[in-house]
Amino acid sequence: MTMPQLISWVVAVLTVLVAAVPVTQDRLTRFAALAGLSVTTHNARGVIDHFAALRRQRLIALVIAAPLTCFTNDLFYVVLGWCAISVFHGVRQPARAFHADEEVRIHRAAWLLSLGGAVVAGGYLLMDRGVTPALLAHAVVMLVVIWAVRKANAGPDSERAEEAVSAESAIGRWSARNLYLAGTAIVLSGALLTPGQSPRRALPEYTMPSTFPEQTVDFATVEKYKRPTCPWNDLMDVPCRSWQVNGQSFPQAAPYIVRNGRAPEQAPFVRSADKKAVVYLGRHDRRMVYQDARGVHPLTGPLADTAVPTPTFIRQSRYVALARDGAQIIDTRTWTTLPVAGAEKVHDINESGIVVTTASRVLVLDRRGKTRMSLPLRKLPASSVEDTYHLRPDGRRFVVIRGREERVETFDPETGERMSSVTPEFPGDDFLGVGWSKQGPFLIRDSLNGRVYYLDLATGKLWRKRDKALG
Repeated sequence: MTMPQLISWVVAVLTVLVAAVPVTQDRLTRFAALAGLSVTTHNARGVIDHFAALRRQRLIALVIAAPLTCFTNDLFYVVLGWCAISVFHGVRQPARAFHADEEVRIHRAAWLLSLGGAVVAGGYLLMDRGVTPALLAHAVVMLVVIWAVRKANAGPDSERAEEAVSAESAIGRWSARNLYLAGTAIVLSGALLTPGQSPRRALPEYTMPSTFPEQTVDFATVEKYKRPTCPWNDLMDVPCRSWQVNGQSFPQAAPYIVRNGRAPEQAPFVRSADKKAVVYLGRHDRRMVYQDARGVHPLTGPLADTAVPTPTFIRQSRYVALARDGAQIIDTRTWTTLPVAGAEKVHDINESGIVVTTASRVLVLDRRGKTRMSLPLRKLPASSVEDTYHLRPDGRRFVVIRGREERVETFDPETGERMSSVTPEFPGDDFLGVGWSKQGPFLIRDSLNGRVYYLDLATGKLWRKRDKALG
């Protein structure tokens, strides 16, 4: 339960308890003193009956309003439950009959002023937030209350106050004052106690002033890039305080981010496999940005440092995955976005499906996000080579390269069955998975000399074009 919800529950319960307090002799004595009334054996019963009925009706109204306050987190309904009886009692006891009373005239003037203030405040809220269900409900209630107060003013007029102060006239003046006070409370609270405000955009955890130039550095191909190496809180414009692209400062990329309770760390900056695009966090607007030779394209809105995702390129520079509390896969040709709930990293995507890992599983999904296959995710030491995953373009085979054992496993995504498990007899020390060739066979690369080989997934044999099989 949030703090505003807790406050609503406490206020609602306390208001009901106060309304349930019985009519005491002290309350009747205080009323008589304020009204200038002498309570006698002849009028005591009328005064007691009036206050007892008012207490009973108010308690019924609050029993209805209190749960509404708790479940909508809107304190306006507590005010309405407390004051509504005074307003609608005035309809039966017209307030205009007591306009000669000076105090009633003062309260009526306060009512008219509060009505004008509520109209101004309500108009501002409508322009600031637009029409919301809470504002609409408040407006309906306020219109009904305004109608009730006007109707109470339509009764017979009296040019002068009664010379003899009777119980009925004292209660009438008391009710007229309460009518205007209750109406004032309802319209002001209806305009000011409005829940459901639009959440303000979270600002970045910090914004580091900088003297870097505002221009955006262009490039055709990113042959090399280097992270910033100077302390994060220094503001001087020197090369080591920005990312380096092809040996030149890249000032549009944020160098650092700061998360709560953690030391500053490098802001995300990744290069595509074909070296033609980068994704980074913008220094000034704090957006995740895609940039290539064609220009800059924002991928997100402004982000707080605690909400910065981890970017990954997939399929050269065709797709970008932004992973944090789920993943967003962005097609850089059409700029369409595909959300994948629960994904911590996206490994592969093609026309037939998507490969992602969650906190505990490796999932093969179709393009609609439906799970086709699931494997347990291996927990490896930080120094170990990670497993890699490759889905065939037609979706009929799924290859897992166990980097630690240099073993290649093949699965059928339709059944989840493991088709084969082979350890290639490789000429070099180790290899890297490249993916599926256009001709069909799977490709791996010698990490020592960069040669690419075809791999027979059933036998583990290797060959190159126009070469005989190895091993």
